[in-house]
Parts: sequence; C-alpha cells; structure tokens
Amino acid sequence: MAHRKLDRTRATPLWQQLQEHLLTRLSDGEFTAQFPGELALVEDYGVSRHTVRQALQQLRTDGVIVAERGRQPRIATPPEIQQPMGALYSLFAAVETAGLPQRSIVRTLDLRADGVVAARLDLEGSTPLVYLERLRLAGEEPLALDRVWLPAALAAPLLQADFTHTGLYAELATRTGIRLDHGHEDVHAVVPTTAEQAQLHCPPGTAAFSINRLSHARSRPVEWRHTIVRGDRFALTADFSANTGYQLTQPDIHRSPASVAT
Repeated sequence: MAHRKLDRTRATPLWQQLQEHLLTRLSDGEFTAQFPGELALVEDYGVSRHTVRQALQQLRTDGVIVAERGRQPRIATPPEIQQPMGALYSLFAAVETAGLPQRSIVRTLDLRADGVVAARLDLEGSTPLVYLERLRLAGEEPLALDRVWLPAALAAPLLQADFTHTGLYAELATRTGIRLDHGHEDVHAVVPTTAEQAQLHCPPGTAAFSINRLSHARSRPVEWRHTIVRGDRFALTADFSANTGYQLTQPDIHRSPASVAT
C-alpha cells in the first residue's frame, strides 16, 4: 500500500506535518463518516505510533477532535452556543439566538442571609437576599447550573415571578424598574464535581466554565451570580486585530435593554 507522503527533509517535525495534513483533509470534508484511528494513520502515512499520537494530542488540545482512552478519535462537535465577551450578555437570549428552546428548572427561590455574598454586594452580613437557583436547559439537555443573589430590599418582587421560561433581567426591569448597566465577570475552566456532572449530564472528561459575575445598576452592586456552564455546549468569543488587540463585541441583547434577559 502506498503511503501518503510527508517531507522528511523539512525542518518541520513529522508530527506537525501530519497534523497539518489532517487539518487539510478535515477542511476538505474527507472525514464526514469517521475519523481514522491511530493504527490506520500509522499505516497510511508510514510513521511511528508515537508520531501519530503527538499529532492527535495537538488536535485534541486545539479542540478539533475528541479522543478517549480505548475509543477511536472522532471530530469534535462545535459548541452550540457562542457568546461574545465584553458585554452584559443574556444566557437566556444566547440560547434562543442559537435556535434552541430555553427553559429552566427552578430549584430554589427564597429569602436568605449569606454573609459572604452580602460583603460582595457591599451589604451587612445579615441583610436579606433574594436567592434564585436554576438548572438551565438548552433544547432538551442541561446547559448550566445558575445561582443568583440580589438584595431583597430591591428584588423582593421577584419572589412572585415564574422563572421556568423567562429571564432574570427582564423580570427585574419589569417588576422593579432596575436595569443593570455594567459589571465584572471572572471565567475559569474547571472540572465539574460529581454532583454537577450528574445534574448537567456531562459526558466523562467534559470541562466546564465557572463564571462569577458582579453586576451594577447606577454604580450600586445589585447581583452576585455563580454559574457552571458545560464547556462542550458553550464558547466565549472575541474579535481582535494586530493593531488594537481584542475588540470585545457588544451583542444586540445589550443594545436593546428591553430584550435583556438572563
């Protein structure tokens, strides 16, 4: 059997040449049925298994393929929901923009005190807070675990809302007249806990985004939010150029306050 040719005279390592060749074949739509396994690539290219594994490892790192122990590699499914960074975005609207029905299973909606969260909101530790905990679904599958705290003095009317299919920000604006206008968000990559994996129906080995958000309205802290989002269904995006660096995209949901919901 004739091997596909890699140039052994080039300074570029064979594993990198193999990676580039596989990316070209992917872009040409060659692997629509299935992605070849290690042994098939060894035979096809006449290289060592170590070379193949180096190339596949880089493709895994770049999110191009998924390769689990004992299973043949497969092409990674692109995230269903992509969210521009740098905007007061709405998870509710992002899901529906992706063409997926959005609903929530409300786990808890009550009044409580939390000294740690109160401090983040510049409040006394015993200050009553509205607490909302939801399992967010996109389509029929879980997307995120969402926990939100707001000062009860401002947000008590939310206790009467049905969050099964509505966004927090829309309800906050409708019931209290408060519209969030800026905030700060930290995003970390985490491995979900066993309990979180079970609730989110995460495939084994799936990473997640851990997102902490502090939102303000007219310079006053109004919302503290912690969200765990499945990394295989959600991606954060940003545009940039060599001259100006990152250009953080403002989505339409931020420009039109009436449509903001999360």
